Amino acid sequence: MADRDTLALPLEVRARLAELELELSEGDITQKGYEKKRSKLLGAYLPQPPGVEPSLPQERRTPVTPSSSSRYHRRRSSGSRDERYRSDVHTEAVQAALAKHKERKMAVPMPSKRRSLVVQTSMDAYTPPDTSSGSEEEGSVQGDSQGTPTSSQGSINMEHWISRAIHGSTTSSTTSSSSTQSGGSGAANRLADVMAQTHIGPIAHHSLKRKTIPGTVENGNSLRRSCEFGSELTWQPLETEENHSAPPDVTTYTSEHSIQVERPQGSTSRAAPKYGNAELMETGDGVPVSSRVSAKIQQLVNTLKRPKRPPLREFFVDDFEELLEVQQPDPNQPKSEGAQMLPLRGEQLGVVTNWPPSLEAALQRWGTISPKAPCLTTMDTNGKPLYILTYGKLWTRSMKVAYNILHKLGTKQEPMVRPGDRVALVFPNNDPAAFMVAFYGCLLAEVVPVPIEVPLTRKDAGSQQIGFLLGSCGVTVALTSDACHKGLPKSPTGEIPQFKGWPKLLWFVTESKHLSKPPRDWFPHIKDANNDTAYIEYKTCKDGSVLGVTVTRIALLTHCQALTQACGYTEAETIVNVLDFKKDVGLWHGILTSVMNMMHVISIPYSLMKVNPVSWIQKVCQYKAKVACVKSRDMHWALVAHRDQRDVNLSSLRMLIVADGSNPWSISSCDAFLNVFQSKGLRQEVICPCASSPEALTAAIRRPTDDTNQPPGRGVLSMHGLSYGVIRVDSEEKLSVLTVQDVGTVMPGALMCVVRPDGIPQLCKTDEIGEICVCSIATGTSYYGLSGMTKNTFEVFPMTGSGAPISEYPFVRTGLLGFIGPGGLVFIVGKMDGLMVVCGRRHNADDIVATALAVEPMKFVYRGRIAVFSITVLHDERIVIVAEQRPDSTEEDSFQWMSRVLQAIDSIHQVGVYCLALVPANTLPKTPLGGIHLSETKQLFLEGSLHPCNVLMCPHTCVTNLPKPRQKQPEIGPASVMVGNLVSGKRIAQASGRDLGQIEDNDQFLFLSEVLQWRAQTTPDHILYTLLNSRGTIANSLTCLQLHKRAEKIAAMLGERGHLQDGEHVALVYPPGIDLIAAFYGCLYAGCVPITVRPPHPQNIATTLPTVKMIVEVSRSACIMTTQIICKLLRSREASAAVDIRTWPPVLDTDDLPKKRPLQIYKPLNPDTLAYLDFSVSTTGMLAGVKMSHTATSAFCRSIKLQCELYPSREVAICLDPYCGLGFVLWCLCSVYSGHQSILIPPSELETNPALWLLAVSQYKVRDTFCSYSVMELCTKGLGLQTESLKSRGLDLSRVRTCVVVAEERPRIALTQSFSKLFKDLGLHPRAVSTSFGCRVNLAVCLQPHRLGKLAEQGTSGPDPTTVYVDMRALRHDRVRLVERGSPHSLPLMESGKILPGVRIIIANPETKGPLGDSHLGEIWVHSGHNASGYFTIYGDESLQSDHFNSRLSFGDTQTIWARTGYLGFLRRTELTDASGERHDALYVVGALDEAMELRGMRYHPIDIETSVIRTHKSITECAVFTWTNLLVVVVELDGSEQEALDLVPLVTNVVLEEHYLIVGVVVVVDIGVIPINSRGEKQRMHLRDGFLADQLDPIYVAYNM
Repeated sequence: MADRDTLALPLEVRARLAELELELSEGDITQKGYEKKRSKLLGAYLPQPPGVEPSLPQERRTPVTPSSSSRYHRRRSSGSRDERYRSDVHTEAVQAALAKHKERKMAVPMPSKRRSLVVQTSMDAYTPPDTSSGSEEEGSVQGDSQGTPTSSQGSINMEHWISRAIHGSTTSSTTSSSSTQSGGSGAANRLADVMAQTHIGPIAHHSLKRKTIPGTVENGNSLRRSCEFGSELTWQPLETEENHSAPPDVTTYTSEHSIQVERPQGSTSRAAPKYGNAELMETGDGVPVSSRVSAKIQQLVNTLKRPKRPPLREFFVDDFEELLEVQQPDPNQPKSEGAQMLPLRGEQLGVVTNWPPSLEAALQRWGTISPKAPCLTTMDTNGKPLYILTYGKLWTRSMKVAYNILHKLGTKQEPMVRPGDRVALVFPNNDPAAFMVAFYGCLLAEVVPVPIEVPLTRKDAGSQQIGFLLGSCGVTVALTSDACHKGLPKSPTGEIPQFKGWPKLLWFVTESKHLSKPPRDWFPHIKDANNDTAYIEYKTCKDGSVLGVTVTRIALLTHCQALTQACGYTEAETIVNVLDFKKDVGLWHGILTSVMNMMHVISIPYSLMKVNPVSWIQKVCQYKAKVACVKSRDMHWALVAHRDQRDVNLSSLRMLIVADGSNPWSISSCDAFLNVFQSKGLRQEVICPCASSPEALTAAIRRPTDDTNQPPGRGVLSMHGLSYGVIRVDSEEKLSVLTVQDVGTVMPGALMCVVRPDGIPQLCKTDEIGEICVCSIATGTSYYGLSGMTKNTFEVFPMTGSGAPISEYPFVRTGLLGFIGPGGLVFIVGKMDGLMVVCGRRHNADDIVATALAVEPMKFVYRGRIAVFSITVLHDERIVIVAEQRPDSTEEDSFQWMSRVLQAIDSIHQVGVYCLALVPANTLPKTPLGGIHLSETKQLFLEGSLHPCNVLMCPHTCVTNLPKPRQKQPEIGPASVMVGNLVSGKRIAQASGRDLGQIEDNDQFLFLSEVLQWRAQTTPDHILYTLLNSRGTIANSLTCLQLHKRAEKIAAMLGERGHLQDGEHVALVYPPGIDLIAAFYGCLYAGCVPITVRPPHPQNIATTLPTVKMIVEVSRSACIMTTQIICKLLRSREASAAVDIRTWPPVLDTDDLPKKRPLQIYKPLNPDTLAYLDFSVSTTGMLAGVKMSHTATSAFCRSIKLQCELYPSREVAICLDPYCGLGFVLWCLCSVYSGHQSILIPPSELETNPALWLLAVSQYKVRDTFCSYSVMELCTKGLGLQTESLKSRGLDLSRVRTCVVVAEERPRIALTQSFSKLFKDLGLHPRAVSTSFGCRVNLAVCLQPHRLGKLAEQGTSGPDPTTVYVDMRALRHDRVRLVERGSPHSLPLMESGKILPGVRIIIANPETKGPLGDSHLGEIWVHSGHNASGYFTIYGDESLQSDHFNSRLSFGDTQTIWARTGYLGFLRRTELTDASGERHDALYVVGALDEAMELRGMRYHPIDIETSVIRTHKSITECAVFTWTNLLVVVVELDGSEQEALDLVPLVTNVVLEEHYLIVGVVVVVDIGVIPINSRGEKQRMHLRDGFLADQLDPIYVAYNM
């Protein structure tokens, strides 16, 4: 490295190196390729000793300056932190780590929210700062600290450096793009200096010229929504091509420009390039309107560029070639070096002569010999003694309860409860006396008590699982107190309802006054302790399920004896208990061991602690208590509130049991408590942490010693070591350490060992962390009713390294992680339940919570209201943090806190946080004692009903196991392809429709105008067209003669008023209807070339009129023909606001036609001349016009006539837009050619009457009908609930034999299937629905009419449309792999219809133009008489056109001229045969090449990602995806309250990762109807992209994933 630092590498080498690093971090090249290229670059400059691998510094950490760290002064005010998780050391470590980070400032783009979502609506809280929102200093200018890049910094990423130089200067308080000029110009000067230093010439803004016109909105938009993005969207005429350059790809460098500079916000300097259409939309001061979004995306890109990802390692196969990374062990990770540990034995359990033979015997003894001795004192909420239960009362009342349970429930013959049965104990936390009586009553009656929490509502968090436990234990009776019974929720009849998931219970009140007295001669049977179950303690698992741990009577007694010996309990001692007495330490000390020793318990309820946190200390003083049982929380609360207490004296305490001493973070509470109360008589050796679990009961406890000299055990462990399960006492980096205290030694009579947490229970080495296991009589014995889980937990036989068991007796797993230190001291570092294994390293949820709370702790997050858990996404655990934020915190605060938490956790734990969510105060589900219910929180998070108010996702930093990016294989030569296909038995993928066959009478005409004249002579009164209105009645109709006459008048008018010459172009701007058809034939009669244009939408002139204007101009129309109404619209005031109306060509209104006929009807000389132009806006927002010759038009009509068997006697219903493609041909041309009657239904009429189309089909008994996807969707959504009423109105679809969806996309299988299912009841045959496929070069390649019923025998029957399932991952690699239905990653594809007569198809490789084999994915090429003859573009650039329309294969059949459709698909020969006995070739369309997104070297089709996203949450109604600067942007429409918007962000990110192995860059949540859709029902994704970047979407929420 040293020699490297002294080198000054030339700039271009440095830029190239930075580019390589970027490619590696983006996953665009492999590690191997990277190293190869890198050493090649550096080879010339490095005097390399042999065998030295040059390495790049991954991170550049600048030293912490005093000034920066001083800002993190710790706040000392009391109550300012969660002491539970606080250690001063840790807080300081976190702050120091953050100070380090602060130098390398994270530019995290702040999410943008709609105002209604912002809690506080002050303007500055709403407007995100534009540049450095991640910064910590409020507006300080930290530019000059950076200096110039010296050679010592090696190959610092130039671009990162420049963007920092710019970032630094604009103050972070600038809001939006209206920042002060001074800041801006500063940035510009800085930029200029940088440019000067780095000798970069003018930045080449490499523009990809689009050959067709980008960004045209299609007007009108008949269905669902109109494409509006607000009125700013004016499309300027194309003066320069540069305006329409594609967005520069800022994540990969190209050779043209060595560096990209981010445009400084608020500066008017024009030095930096603009993105996308920014030039089109500028405000007065030259700031692009798109500033906010683009700048944020730019910021995100800059942030993501820092190589965060480790180098690619080896991969495991995910049952397919797409390989996911396997985390390989880090070669430098710490390894354990100690010897194998030895099991540790506790001291002998001493047998004291007067110990009772069972707990009931002890109760009988004290109840009879000292009945007046106090057993339990309960407190009210004022801290006054409420009630004193003596041993005498406890004994008599327990006997009464026992008698009543056994004899007063059920009948004498059929008692409800027998000895050994389980009963529930439901007592509130403020009534320990009633609980104690009921508990001992059960012991005396030999029934098994199951203590549970009081259910407050029918839907408590976790209460359902408690119900499952009760059900599995067979509980039918619940004992409760009078007050509690009254408080339970009741039905109107006074019954206690059955709680969700609970068995039916009989509620039995145990108050003495409600019970009968036992007869004189009745006595409970008191036996010695045996192996019967004494009680069942419930335990909630990590996943929320509730288990019952059974404790036998002998275990119960032995545990009490062991505690008595360890704690040195003596008769009549006083003990203060703050813990929950129903379970765990509170039950063992405060209810059980106390009775064995006749002690007096002072019970402090939780409700009193809330009112007066010092109450337990007051009671210790008042009763001179010897022992107190508390949690570290209680010590912390006492610290906060002790100020007012004068005469506190804790010298009577000989033991302060800390129940959660096993939580490593309790040490700070213990230390702080000792600090404050040492002066009040508290001795250090009194504090006794213990470690316990429901399964093992007490595992270890620190003994109270009288020796003040022996300090307690401490360990300062390296967090990094811990994450590998290894103990390293001191760490090089003092920041990330965990300080733990011992929890004493093993219990008397027990044996303890530490085993590996996963796999076979092998003993750990002395310096390894493992799960602590205990072998003792005093442990639980099973999980009730779960033998398998019991075996894994309660019957463990630890092995030595050689595989020999260490003991013949089974051990119990405690669920605690730790080790046994010197002197037999036990140390706990975490719980198995809180363990998260990320990338093979173990992290503990408690540690992460502690780090998060040490970040400006109390200012922001409520103490104890933070949850950390992991979710599995893409084969690894991902860390999620959910916290409740204070109601008064601003957006700015919360965002700052989030980014700092990420930095702190990254520094201290070296692990990325996948998602950080903030929810409003008090909204997380609670456990009965007020903590956070973790599994319920996780459940809400995963189902999208957590409703956070802030979310920050960091998939880019966390997800390091994505599959290797695809590297394109070198192409194989033509010969080997041919041979390969022959060898593998693959035929070349080609197919064709049937021959066009013999010529019929009307087929002799070359021109449609001749066909119309012939029909007007031979069948003048035959009706060709019928137009329906929204009520379903006939609005208009045309016979052959009427159409001919009308066309003649229009032709005359064109000659007379329009003065048009042959071949001039005429724009027809008509609503769907008869006028359009007449105008079209009028043009043909006059020898003009018609162009059909959708009229502007009267409600939306601003966005739809510019497109009309553009088509008119691009098509070089000499005049416009239209109706009177539209004529007025084109000249209206609204129109003049949108376009320059003075430049319209002459507008002819066809409502009043001249009476005269033309002199003669024009007949073209050459059939290859233009018949009409077909203009259409593609889904990518390109406007493309294609030329249709007379030959192609006639061939087209003939092909459709043959395929659909159209004759004059037939009727066809058409519900399509008549402006382009097959829709236009069916609407205007086919009836004239074939003579059938067309029933025309304008799709816009369906908005008022959704049933119009289907009612018409039924009423006219139509057999063939054509519609679009938007019509089908409208019917499916609008008529879903009306099928019954439609049936009663006589709607009958049984005559329909073909219902064809006209489309230029992959068939929407889900929509066609739901449509078929829905209308099956109305007689629609499921095989009737099919799809067609067309594109720009050939308006209809496939059209599939199925023949049903009798017609099938007549010959031309097409086979069923077949559906295949392909592997989506193979598809990304341009391969087709067929799989079974329902297999993972399967994608259903439906064939796109039967190939039309006269059409030939071949599948070719789009890059090499070589033919492909059967079932291979490639571009669909088509050869047919009705191919369009070329693009009609204003550039007149022939290169584009020749490629699309006149392509030849590079080998094989190189003579045929093919047109390239631009769609990917494959052919597959099916088992079906068609009428002629040929096997049927099915064409499957996968998607458009220009829609497909190339990401990580793979090809993704937007629709696949969108389908996954829509499935992920019920509120997502529509979704569109696009890429911008290599980031995937997902836009979702939300159907729900805006509060749900943020729930969607994690769900969307998860599903795209899981199913597509892609990281989402930006998630945008918008209102319904924002995603623009064209008339064919296709999403206009590019429009959406432009609208998003220009800030015109008004999104509800935008999340930038880090």
